[in-house]
Amino acid sequence: MNHTNRKHYQAMIGLEVHAQLLLQSKMFAPESAAYGALPNTHISTISLAHPGTLPRVNRKAIEQAIRMGLACQATITRENYFARKSYHYPDLPKGYQITQDKTPICQGGYITITTQQGFTKDIHLQSMHLEEDAGKSIHNLVVDKTLVDFNRAGIALLEIITHPYINTPEETYQFLTEIRKLVRYLDICDGNMEEGSLRCDVNVSVMPQGATKQGQKVEIKNMNSIKNVQLAIEHEIARQTSLLEAGEQILAETRSYATLDGQTISQRIKESTLDYRYFPEPDLPLILVEEAWVEQVRANMPPLPKTYYQKFRNSYQLSAYDATVLTESKEIAMFFEALCQQTPYYKAAANWVMGPIKAYLNALNISMQEFPLQLETVVNLIDLVEQDQVSFSIASQQLLPALLEHTTTPPLELARKLDLLQEKDSSTLQELIKEVIATYPDKVSAYRKGKKGILGMLMGEVMKKSRGKAAPKLAINLLKQRLEDLTITS
Repeated sequence: MNHTNRKHYQAMIGLEVHAQLLLQSKMFAPESAAYGALPNTHISTISLAHPGTLPRVNRKAIEQAIRMGLACQATITRENYFARKSYHYPDLPKGYQITQDKTPICQGGYITITTQQGFTKDIHLQSMHLEEDAGKSIHNLVVDKTLVDFNRAGIALLEIITHPYINTPEETYQFLTEIRKLVRYLDICDGNMEEGSLRCDVNVSVMPQGATKQGQKVEIKNMNSIKNVQLAIEHEIARQTSLLEAGEQILAETRSYATLDGQTISQRIKESTLDYRYFPEPDLPLILVEEAWVEQVRANMPPLPKTYYQKFRNSYQLSAYDATVLTESKEIAMFFEALCQQTPYYKAAANWVMGPIKAYLNALNISMQEFPLQLETVVNLIDLVEQDQVSFSIASQQLLPALLEHTTTPPLELARKLDLLQEKDSSTLQELIKEVIATYPDKVSAYRKGKKGILGMLMGEVMKKSRGKAAPKLAINLLKQRLEDLTITS
């Protein structure tokens, strides 16, 4: 399928995002919801649906759902009922799932994305509802057998459903990135797709440009990264477009994405719509969300990414790019904000966080919370550079690594000990300049004939002779003066 033909078609993409909520216990049972335990150790008679056991709603799950709804400008449902969704699968011990059907906890709302081209778009949400997770089936660990781990059964999920008005794979990527960022800022989900705590099912359909009837949608499941979601949609749009161009029918089916082949693969044909036989959960009462409860949650909301972004742009005069990078992670945004409370050098602080500090975190694959230096140490390090006591290159390449090994030593003390402070003695710098001029007479001659660009090369040699310690502003002024004196003398 060539790109020209693909322009004649429009994709419509809808998402169902499942976020595992950060709770100590499960949605309707008291056992631990911690990840990574030995199989079938976080289970109880309630999760396993033993006769006579009764579920009980986790209040904090309701509050976390409200928090997400408020962040997305959604309407909070006041009267919440739970329902039984009946289907049979080996890792679903009850034979049904407790979920919300007619009364999702949040309705409507939107999440704003920014494309790589700089355009913004509101991705409108249909609803969010609470439910419990199923267990986990493990295939191929034992030949010809499927093992089941029920630790995950009953974990609280918030399912976020969009309207099918996402149009490109890139918009999908940006939306999922915003979702992950938002749940992390709200402290309601860790957002780790690799561990399955954030999962996404995608519905993709393609129709001719200008058509009013949506094409046959195809569901794609089991993707473990945001990038793979984007790649799967790109392939699926191309596949469906090729079928339409060939006059073939698109089947209603569920497909998976094969990362090695970069293709979607059919899992099963949807010959009919499943009847889940929803009916009200008889063992759970109405959950009434009163206005006072909503306002209490609102009052305890943490700062959101857009709040930090606007402050970084307006109060600290950062560029859109800098503000975007600094708000990608809640911990980094908070660290930068704390820096700006103790130093007036906002742009310099941004450069340190986005540059050497982030490079260190990435190299060791650790979070901002694990960064070993105290905030005061970083503030003092920034001050040393901005007050021309140490050059940025020496501070980032020599002083910072030394500080990471001697975390309790003040930066100024360590810079003195390592002889890293800038050389500001004019007589010492003039001697270095004389040596450079004597070494490169041809370059000096070219400068005197008007080739002013050579100044940078000569300055570089001065810095080399000083081992990077020459105070740049003073050194370049002395170098210029020396060269001008030579011109006048000649």
